[in-house]
Amino acid sequence: MLLAAAAHAHEIRPAYLDMRETASDTFAVVWKVPAQGEMRLGLHVRLPAACVEKSEPVRSIEQGAYFERWNVACTKGLKGGEIIVDGLTSTMTEALMRIQYGTGDTELTRLLPDRPRFVVAGTQTSIEVARTYFLFGVNHILSGLDHLLFVLALILLIRDRWMLFKTITAFTIAHSMTLAGASLGYFSLPQSPVEATIALSIAFVASELARAEPGERRLSESYPWLVAFAFGLLHGFGFAGALKETGLPQSDVPLSLLTFNLGVEAGQLLFVAATLIVARVGAAIVAVPPTAARRLGAYVIGTASMLWLVPRIIGLGA
Repeated sequence: MLLAAAAHAHEIRPAYLDMRETASDTFAVVWKVPAQGEMRLGLHVRLPAACVEKSEPVRSIEQGAYFERWNVACTKGLKGGEIIVDGLTSTMTEALMRIQYGTGDTELTRLLPDRPRFVVAGTQTSIEVARTYFLFGVNHILSGLDHLLFVLALILLIRDRWMLFKTITAFTIAHSMTLAGASLGYFSLPQSPVEATIALSIAFVASELARAEPGERRLSESYPWLVAFAFGLLHGFGFAGALKETGLPQSDVPLSLLTFNLGVEAGQLLFVAATLIVARVGAAIVAVPPTAARRLGAYVIGTASMLWLVPRIIGLGA
């Protein structure tokens, strides 16, 4: 189970279709599918019948994903046309579709296994944009196992619920700051070192949890909000990396950024609530000393973080 988690971790990505209008009714197309080595998911995109290829697709494997790039001319435009992802119904993933028109307008939607097709609308209302980015944020945090394990380590480390609330709030404020700044282009960090350091941050908190002793106050226990804030700044760059893949619609940048961040927070709060409920129910069913439970959690979390850290460090030199 740990090996499976290590293989995916924060690298769980949806398939991704990007279409950018380069001339009137002419689009540059990028189709990205998750891959493991030379093996890729069996997902294939079908564009509207009115779209004719102007060039042969260029295929490549890059950073754990399979890419196809080509150009199409849609003589009647995209509006009203249907885009379908074949093979999506037999997978556990999803597909993100982003269309950027020459006017600067952007249309974004998510395709799910039970909804593998959509009809291009040409425009999106503000409510549709907000809903799409909110759900994208929720899905991103709930599929980002490394972020969730960091939060889980904080829950196990901090016994005072009021202090836990302040610590989670500090983590939220910090990653919201870097998420906004990086997404708007004010500053940035290379994604590979960020992902490796995120794994290291989990290992640090797991180590603090494993070495915690009754009556002793380590730095992470005395000032957990400071530790959470410092690492939250780093985790925000990880969230921004996912958001950059889809981009922000030029007509609704503040709204899409706000709703994506709210989605991340909603997913995080759902995880915290579910964890506390499961812990309460588990304690009522099985009598496990709290110290032993925390020690077990520390080793599981620490092991997972190391299984993520090593390949991410190796990937820095690739």
